[in-house]
Amino acid sequence: MSGDKIKVITGSDLRSGDVVWWTGEGWSRHVDNAVAVEHDAEAIIARENAKQVVTDTHVIDATIEAGAVRPAHIKDRIRALGPTVRLDLSLKPADPQAGTWVI
Repeated sequence: MSGDKIKVITGSDLRSGDVVWWTGEGWSRHVDNAVAVEHDAEAIIARENAKQVVTDTHVIDATIEAGAVRPAHIKDRIRALGPTVRLDLSLKPADPQAGTWVI
């Protein structure tokens, strides 16, 4: 359903510095691969931080818009798509509609 509020986990990949999103099985650079987390978010964060693959992991608010994950806060929307001043450097999301977000 469109507009459903969810919580997702995001962080930074330690090797590349890329923004990553928890998929339920690992990490992805694409926000649309993020899965909703419920009460187990802190356990997931602790386990993943211990693996020393990601850093700065935290839970954020998001919504499901037309079947795609959309971070609720502008800061996280920018993190999901990349620089706003050089669109040629921004992440090309798997969802072509992500480019239509109003930041």
